[in-house]
Amino acid sequence: MTESASAEADPTRPLAGVRVVEISSFVAVPLAGMTLAQLGADVLRVDPIGGAADYHRWPLAESGDSIYWAGLNKGKRSLAVDMRAEQGQQLVAQLIADCGVFITNVAGRQWHSYDTLRAVRPDLIQVEVSGRADGGTAVDYTVNAAIGFPLVTGPAELAEPVNHVLPAWDVTCGVYTALSVVTALRHRDATGRGQHITIPLENVALATAGNLSLLTEAMVNGTSRQRIGNAVYGTYGQNFTSRDGVAFMVVALTNRHFRDLTALTGTTEAVAALADALGADFSDEGDRYRHREALSGLFGDWFSAHTGAEIGAALSASSVLWERYQSFADTAADAKVTANPMFTELDQPRVGRYLAAGLPVSIDGTYPAAQPAPALGENSATVLGEWLSLDGGQIDALFAAGVVA
Repeated sequence: MTESASAEADPTRPLAGVRVVEISSFVAVPLAGMTLAQLGADVLRVDPIGGAADYHRWPLAESGDSIYWAGLNKGKRSLAVDMRAEQGQQLVAQLIADCGVFITNVAGRQWHSYDTLRAVRPDLIQVEVSGRADGGTAVDYTVNAAIGFPLVTGPAELAEPVNHVLPAWDVTCGVYTALSVVTALRHRDATGRGQHITIPLENVALATAGNLSLLTEAMVNGTSRQRIGNAVYGTYGQNFTSRDGVAFMVVALTNRHFRDLTALTGTTEAVAALADALGADFSDEGDRYRHREALSGLFGDWFSAHTGAEIGAALSASSVLWERYQSFADTAADAKVTANPMFTELDQPRVGRYLAAGLPVSIDGTYPAAQPAPALGENSATVLGEWLSLDGGQIDALFAAGVVA
């Protein structure tokens, strides 16, 4: 592993000393690079002069800078380079060869293909994220449309598809990408050999749908999952609204959860009578799911007769799994953020001061804190000097020629 010369390198982080070059945009690969940086790697994001396609993506701060871009590039360094020019391509190829780890979602460029770069750095680790498994282009929202999730999302009576807001496949793909780098580093340490790893976003979604039995159900049973609104498939879960309009999500996965739910809603006898009438066994979560509408009718009366505060107090005293529905603004002001050691105050230049999430993993009792995202090209001169040992005159000449910015 190449030792990082960064003054901010933390030797206690698991990936301290590892250097990574990232050429990317949007979510999956930037998230992977940020995760590696939070684990201690010295990650250099390389962008075209003027920024990649995500550099001005919404939401924006009052300054016009992208809050989105800052959020996914925390703790990295930034090099802005003309990657259309041969000299710029050669410079980036040298940087990749120097560090030996390269992650990207920019495919089809011969100058930074695995075969080209491996000729210079035989033990290169390269992870490439693509859209579809057949080589076609795709993004999270188009991949999701083709898997099946939008047809089971939303109210049961709805006919049209409903996309969920979370780019789940991008996020999952980013974690797979970071994991792939870590395992490839382990492989290289053990064997001295690099690896070329490809991750189609489509395959991440397909694997997840398969692992969660959604595809297997269709293959084995010949059935396809149906819309069930906010219920939880195969067990009991439902949303309720209090007398004063507070919405709750309630889940009873176990028999203890279910007994506590019937006790606090005062429906124990009514639920027993319902079981007798239906010939159901509510100690079986399958029966609780099959008869969820009847059960929800019984429980709903209690929820609608109490305030949100009363419901919260009662649920807190039970084993039932529950939470209030909250907006992002509500959550940002909640103690789960403001008193959470994963969040630390960050003064992000051009964006503002806010509580920023670090790595959601505690290492020896400590959460690695978030570091500011760089400005585009902020570290161009420093990286060229540290990584490629260029002197001041050589660096000045690159700036003057417009190769870097």
